[in-house]
Amino acid sequence: MAGPEKTGATQDMRVPPVWGNVPQRNKNFTGREELLAALREGIASQVTAVVPQPHALHGLGGVGKTLTAVEYIYRYRHTYDVVWWIPSDQPFMVKTALADLAPHLGLPPAAVSGIEDAAREVLDALRRGEPYDKWLLVFDNADQPEDLLDSIPRDSGHVLITSRNHRWESLFDAVPVDVFRREESVEFLTKRVRGAISPEDAARLAEQLGDLPLALEQAGALLFERGMSASEYLEQLADRTSQLLSQGRPAEYPVPMTAAWSVSVANLSESLPEAVDLLRICAFFGSEPIPREAIGKAPPGLRPEVAGLISDPIRLGRAVGELGRYALARLDIPGRTIQVHRLVQKLVQDELSPEEQEQIQHEVHLLLAAYNAGDPDDDTSWPKYGDLLGHLAPAKVSDCPTREVRAFAIRMLRYLFSSGDYHSAQTLADDFIERWSAESGSQHRDVIEVQLAQTNTLRELGNYEEASTLNAEILTASEKVLGSDHDVTLLALRGSAADLRAAGDFRAALDRDREALRRYEDKYGPEDAGTLRAVNNLAIDYGLISDYAQARELHHRSFMGWKQQESRTVMASMLNALNGLARAVRLAGDYSEACDLGDDAYAIGLDALGAEHNWTLRTGKDLSIALRRYGELERAEEMAVQVQDRCTRLFGLDSPDTLAAAMCLSNLWRTVGRLDEATGLVADSAARYTKVFSADHPYSLACLSNLAVLRRVQGNPQEARKLNERALAGLDAKLGRDHHYSLTVAVNLASDLAALGEIDAACRLGEGTLRRLHRLFGEDHPLTLTGAANLSADLTAAGQTERGGELIEQARAGYQRTMGLNHPDAQVFLEGRHLDADFDPPPI
Repeated sequence: MAGPEKTGATQDMRVPPVWGNVPQRNKNFTGREELLAALREGIASQVTAVVPQPHALHGLGGVGKTLTAVEYIYRYRHTYDVVWWIPSDQPFMVKTALADLAPHLGLPPAAVSGIEDAAREVLDALRRGEPYDKWLLVFDNADQPEDLLDSIPRDSGHVLITSRNHRWESLFDAVPVDVFRREESVEFLTKRVRGAISPEDAARLAEQLGDLPLALEQAGALLFERGMSASEYLEQLADRTSQLLSQGRPAEYPVPMTAAWSVSVANLSESLPEAVDLLRICAFFGSEPIPREAIGKAPPGLRPEVAGLISDPIRLGRAVGELGRYALARLDIPGRTIQVHRLVQKLVQDELSPEEQEQIQHEVHLLLAAYNAGDPDDDTSWPKYGDLLGHLAPAKVSDCPTREVRAFAIRMLRYLFSSGDYHSAQTLADDFIERWSAESGSQHRDVIEVQLAQTNTLRELGNYEEASTLNAEILTASEKVLGSDHDVTLLALRGSAADLRAAGDFRAALDRDREALRRYEDKYGPEDAGTLRAVNNLAIDYGLISDYAQARELHHRSFMGWKQQESRTVMASMLNALNGLARAVRLAGDYSEACDLGDDAYAIGLDALGAEHNWTLRTGKDLSIALRRYGELERAEEMAVQVQDRCTRLFGLDSPDTLAAAMCLSNLWRTVGRLDEATGLVADSAARYTKVFSADHPYSLACLSNLAVLRRVQGNPQEARKLNERALAGLDAKLGRDHHYSLTVAVNLASDLAALGEIDAACRLGEGTLRRLHRLFGEDHPLTLTGAANLSADLTAAGQTERGGELIEQARAGYQRTMGLNHPDAQVFLEGRHLDADFDPPPI
């Protein structure tokens, strides 16, 4: 990190422009000067790990790694522009914390681009040092290095890692943290008790507590709060230590720490017994901050004494305050959170009988389920859900069979899916399915609901075959267990149609979605959200069988239905419907209206969802296609390049959205004469389509024709013919000849035959194709005009000048009525050259 460090009181107090999640500074922090100096020196290597000394009483922690990291931040904050604290003991939370940084770096928030994409964008920006190169990330309580290495940026800024795992030492510069030196312990206790202890007594106390910082903190708090003398404390400590040693406690628990904790809890029990109840509740949450609202409402099922405490804000506030005063919890007053150290949590838990542990853990489940975080599909609710995420695994929520708790768990899955964190959603769903199936059976409604959520995640990740297999099992089980009109069954029915589309069986998907819409309308009526989604899905099906008039009508119905609902949760659905409408209009041949609708849709996407939301990118891709076909090539190319670049960066090369964007760009490049670039892009994408779908999927086959066009215009009509014949045979088998995709390939194959000198064969194929186009689309559809224009040239070349002349006049009149004679297609026709037809795959 370049530049000299600032010095002086003013600079030391400066808070960086971006400051996030940093814990409060410990006003009693003492000593560690050599450690902090070593940390400052070592961090120049960009990544530094703070680990316990091999011989330290580290067990479950307590040597002060986190507090040292916090003190480092406050001392050197003036040298950074960004300081961001990342809880790291649960790896899946790291991406969420990174994603939260996105808007502070001028990047789209997770609500726009999803958690995974936002986190990736943050890491890229930090590596580039844009807009800040003076930054510090702190990964607190990291465990296994392999879980975090991909989330640690390099090349710019600083990274600080606190961990109990010594494996980090083999990867990065490490600064070991030991217990206090004796003089540091004495200084700390003197400061903590505010002079009410002599250095000699402080030294005796430190010796008995093994100089362990966490134990000293609790002892000092007790001495100060109770006015207890050092001798009294040492007497109680000796009694507790003797009891612990006689009980043969596990070696992982430092005896001084356990004894100090035991003394603190005993005195807390005398001072305010119900505060101990609260401590026990907090011990079964995660070690991350607990939102006060999560323990602010008493649901049915709590013990009466706990319910009474939580229901009374005054009593609860007093109990929270006592935990803070006795240093048994860290309180963040502005943030309204309470946090208990993981070592204290373990000590509390292990003092309880198995029956007590089970009871309190279940109470935590009920408290989490009762916490109203809002609609998980509403991005304004995501921060609250994110606050709960770190408590799911430690609280063992997946072990609870209670319906309300499982419903909460499913809401957490919906949050992860809606926010775009698909990999975390899949991991969590796998855990729920395994545990709930073992507890309740694989056909229990809760298991079915989680499996259904998992199918959506699998589709978003491009795992279509796995999604289809699972969804088929869900549909069968749901109809048997829940009934044909249950919400879960209806969702599975819609999902099965999506799976059929992904398999290339468009007619079967249409039938399935017709049935789904009928059931939704019968149960909920025409304006329900589920009904509108079923309408939109059916519109997609009609588009895929080339019935664009019906697709247009249904997309319009869906859009108007969403438009009447004033809610942030419907913006993506409304955008999807409007873009579907624009696509149907374009495919029907009205490029001008498609551009107008596409511009409106893209503006909605930018305003409501942001430039890098997947729905916005799909809309931009479709708008680029409409612009190209309308003849606005410069703007179309700018949009196509932008969308393809973003999709590749955000979703990877094998994403269906990236592949569709690549096809869009390759068609544009062919149109403007960048043939080599277009060929490379379409060849790569066509190969990837066979992996994402299958070799005989209509999209894979139709994309071959795009490649064939480029082969012909680059002088290899024989190769083009082979590709088009292969594509047409496959499409005829899957869709029949009277389909837009099949007829597009047939038009191109006729051009191949003409280029090879097989004029009679070209004319025969062209005549049959033109008749079919007239029946399917009418005489003014752009593909019909292309077929007529190409056939007129072939007939003229074959000496059939009368028939050729008739078609020339028909095509001229058609272009005049629709796009005008100045349109690029019309100009190619008027020059007597062949027009090329191409394919752009719609979203499944």
